[in-house]
Amino acid sequence: MNGCMACDLSAGWMELPGGEILRSGSWVIEHCIGPLGVGTLIMKPLRHCLGLWDLTDAEAAELGPFTRLAISAIKELTDADQVFSSLWSFSGGEPGHIHYVLQPVTKSLRDSIGKSGPFIQTAMFEANQTPDAGEVAEFCDRARRWIEDHRNLSLGVDFRTAG
Repeated sequence: MNGCMACDLSAGWMELPGGEILRSGSWVIEHCIGPLGVGTLIMKPLRHCLGLWDLTDAEAAELGPFTRLAISAIKELTDADQVFSSLWSFSGGEPGHIHYVLQPVTKSLRDSIGKSGPFIQTAMFEANQTPDAGEVAEFCDRARRWIEDHRNLSLGVDFRTAG
C-alpha cells in the first residue's frame, strides 16, 4: 500500500537494517527500526491490515506459532527476563498497518529507565536512541540461524528465513 511504512519495508522500498528475518505465507518478522533497542522485532501481516478483525483464517492460524517462534528466539538470544508483545496499529494518529512489537526487557534496562511496563517504551522513544545498524544486522543474522535450528517450534507453519 502506497505510503504505508510497514508495507514499504516489507516490499524493500525502504532501507531495513538487518533485512528480513523470517517470512511465512502470511507474516513477516523484521528488526524494529525505532529506538526500542537491539533485539526488538516487528511481526506483521504481509497484507495491509488495520486490525486483527481483518485477518484471514490462514493469517490467524499462523499468528500463534509465528509469535512463539519469534519470542523464543528473542528470549534465547538476549539476556531478557521478559519479552513484551504489544500490538501497535496507529501511524500519525490514524489506524495503520497492524504490527506486534516484540521487545526484550532486561533488569538492566528497567533499572536504567527506572520504570517498568509500557513506561519503558515511552522512555525509550523520548530518549530516541536508535540502535547501531551493525549491531542490528548481527542480531538479525543470529536470529535467522536460531530460528532455522528451531523450526519445530513453528507447529507446522511453513516459513523461510531470509539470507
